[in-house]
Amino acid sequence: MNARISRHRIYVGKDAHKFSAAHMTVFPDGTKERLHGHNFQVTVALDLSEIGFKSFLDFGVVKTALNAQCKEWDDRLLLAENCPHFKVDSRSASELDFRLCGKRYVIPSEEVVLLPLENIATETLAQEFCDRFRQRLDPALLQGLVLGIEVHITESRGQGGVYYWSAV
Repeated sequence: MNARISRHRIYVGKDAHKFSAAHMTVFPDGTKERLHGHNFQVTVALDLSEIGFKSFLDFGVVKTALNAQCKEWDDRLLLAENCPHFKVDSRSASELDFRLCGKRYVIPSEEVVLLPLENIATETLAQEFCDRFRQRLDPALLQGLVLGIEVHITESRGQGGVYYWSAV
């Protein structure tokens, strides 16, 4: 007889759970997209080990962490600092002077978020978003109750990336 595995999942992904950001995806041959932006929509799903009264997970906790992470990336230029075609020429409190695929850019520092990624694409953003989202949750939630977290980031209707983190 096969053992049945049961899990419960909650998810949050309302219209307000979004961030508007600019980026430039880089291709392996050293070319890149033009600087452009998207209104990225985010949905997070949490796989739970149980749904008992004592372990009830309030949607408010999830929404708070989700909103905070969206706000951190909203109205920013997202850059992949580990991209082999990215080089910082100079950095100060007021501006970031960098090269990407041989083109030079100077941007106000407060408008840029450097991410520890090789590229900015929905699938890499989903993973980084998940890592940061998890850090915003109470560690006690992740021990036992939350078995996994899935993050969906869409850049346009019907197009995006997904990342799944598993605690087991």
